[in-house]
Amino acid sequence: MAINSCVLVMFILLVAAMPWSKGFKIQNFAQKENTTNLQFYFHDKLSGKNPSAVRVAQAADTDKSPTLFGMVMMADDPLTETPDPNSKLVGRAQGLYGSAGQKELGLIMAMNFEFLDGTLYRGSSISIFGKNPAMHPEREMPIVGGTGIFRLARGYAIAKTHWYDPTTGDAIVGYNVTVIY
Repeated sequence: MAINSCVLVMFILLVAAMPWSKGFKIQNFAQKENTTNLQFYFHDKLSGKNPSAVRVAQAADTDKSPTLFGMVMMADDPLTETPDPNSKLVGRAQGLYGSAGQKELGLIMAMNFEFLDGTLYRGSSISIFGKNPAMHPEREMPIVGGTGIFRLARGYAIAKTHWYDPTTGDAIVGYNVTVIY
């Protein structure tokens, strides 16, 4: 026991004598956490001349699968204040999602929601990574990080499909997001 204590003291003295340790300070980064609730609408448009989401990869027999298993989409979708596509643009959802379910339409989403509106949130973003069982009326996905005011964010997003066109795949999804940062 005494030998371990001597080794520890010698190690501390050695580290303290190293040139890089000069000016080294232990800082207390403890700050008050904030919680914010955001509501917006995600417009995923696969049809028309200027789609906001495009298929970038697929398995050889994806089109034979009822869940499109193996399909990967890249998206740059507008986020708006209301379900109306012409309502105020508050941000953009950029990232990818892919069909990861063989029996149920389960999308794996890796999306970054960047906010363009307001002085407080402008330029900040949150990142979502998780399963989106798209045919469920309500889905919960984790917030795994963020930037700007949302640096070190965590939380959850509740998604509810507001409108969906099965012919084109176009959808409008309402998001209610709780972010802790």
